[in-house]
Amino acid sequence: MDKVSAFFEAYEARFNQSLKGEVDVEGTMAAFADSFTEASPAGVISGKNDETFKDTIPKGYEFYRSIGTQSMKIMALDITWLNDMHVMAKVCWQAIYQKKDGNKETINFDVFYFLQKQNGVLKIFAYITGDEQAVLKERGLI
Repeated sequence: MDKVSAFFEAYEARFNQSLKGEVDVEGTMAAFADSFTEASPAGVISGKNDETFKDTIPKGYEFYRSIGTQSMKIMALDITWLNDMHVMAKVCWQAIYQKKDGNKETINFDVFYFLQKQNGVLKIFAYITGDEQAVLKERGLI
């Protein structure tokens, strides 16, 4: 298995572990570069891999648990090496939610990740998402 696939398998496992309440803050931080950028319909946001980020990680997983997120599964992974140290990965995620009425809801969505390899280690330095909040509202999860 190549390093990019292994990186995302570990990312998926860590996410699901965190949904069960066992948040791996250090592992999550280790997946990100010192500085990173998010682009979404909300705009472009730059972040630092610092104490503020460390504090927000458990809160993010708590939000996902609060809306009934049960699991996240990688359905497809499309990897494009841009050069010998930069890669773009399109991840098709499948999220399963337990709605308040007891029904299950499945949502598939894509996220584009940009990673840099330094000293053999991959780190996310940017990612692009769709309008997650709009889909969650549309499906009655928030």
